[in-house]
Amino acid sequence: MTVVTGAAVPGPDGRLRCPWGLSTEDYVAYHDDEWGRPVHGDDALFERLCLEAFQSGLSWITILRRREGFRSAFDGFKIASVAGYTDADEERLLADPGIIRNRAKIRATLANARMLAEWPSGELDNLIWSYAPDGARRPAPRTIADVPAVTDESTALAKELKKRGLRFVGPTTAYALMQACGLVDDHLTDCVSRGGGAA
Repeated sequence: MTVVTGAAVPGPDGRLRCPWGLSTEDYVAYHDDEWGRPVHGDDALFERLCLEAFQSGLSWITILRRREGFRSAFDGFKIASVAGYTDADEERLLADPGIIRNRAKIRATLANARMLAEWPSGELDNLIWSYAPDGARRPAPRTIADVPAVTDESTALAKELKKRGLRFVGPTTAYALMQACGLVDDHLTDCVSRGGGAA
């Protein structure tokens, strides 16, 4: 296990990465291939929104290691499918060891799907991406200490999502979503994945 310091650190291949991306083997591919890369599509963004909500109060590695279980349990996070879930589905989910069995978070996921199913196609994508800050005006973080947990944009996004009836979408969750889905690039300055790079 790599010691997590503030600046980018070399991995086994010698390339510099954000220290969290080397803190456990499970993180390497996620860091290199997913985190910070643009995600589009209502269902894909719904999945990320749900997983970030389930992560609230937990470590992301806990969610990442159960992601396939979540996808299986929630029908690939297809909004139209999850919106049709019944009380029996809620009980099924509460009994599923492949996910985080938190009743409030499960209920929020189902309620959010029902709400989003009423939106026009593409509206979730358009709404979330409308809060992407101007990347040219954001200095690249040099160390982990330079990476914020909340921004004005994430606070505004959370407020708008809540105003539209969505649950478990506070400013911190909204910012984690923005990071994961590429609205912001919080890979450190010297990280090989900065700007979408690790290939």
